[in-house]
Amino acid sequence: MSFTEDDSSDVGLAGQSKLESFLFSQELSSKVPFFTFQGDEEEDLEHFLELRTICLGEGAKEESNVVEVTAMNHQGKNISVPIANLHISCLPMVSLGEFELKAPVTIRLKAGTGPVTVSGLHLIASQVEESDLSEDDEDDYDEEEEEEITPIKPAKKKQKQ
Repeated sequence: MSFTEDDSSDVGLAGQSKLESFLFSQELSSKVPFFTFQGDEEEDLEHFLELRTICLGEGAKEESNVVEVTAMNHQGKNISVPIANLHISCLPMVSLGEFELKAPVTIRLKAGTGPVTVSGLHLIASQVEESDLSEDDEDDYDEEEEEEITPIKPAKKKQKQ
């Protein structure tokens, strides 16, 4: 399941970016303890993973389930950080807000057997080129411009007889 979110305020100006977002969900367990999120290899696209929630699934045991992410830091080195320690009796779910990481990102169930569901958004940023604008958009722009330029003429007064 996915949905697209075009930032229409950015469309129309060359060099602006277009952002599409798709629903992301991955279940981790003792059978599938990690998942690596990677974007496409296209040059003009940037892929981000925006984590929103991490929650224990049905059948989770009375144990700590630690979820860790591995991603690149500002120096280009991989760093691993625990982001959730869930327990069915006291903390079955955590909201991360808008925790955004640039691909590639590895999500790992560091401790516990799960199941743990990690969800959020897969964001794809691309540059909008002037040639990407449709002719309809350009025509609408020209009409608006003409309307602004047209001078306003004063109304004629009727003469009393």
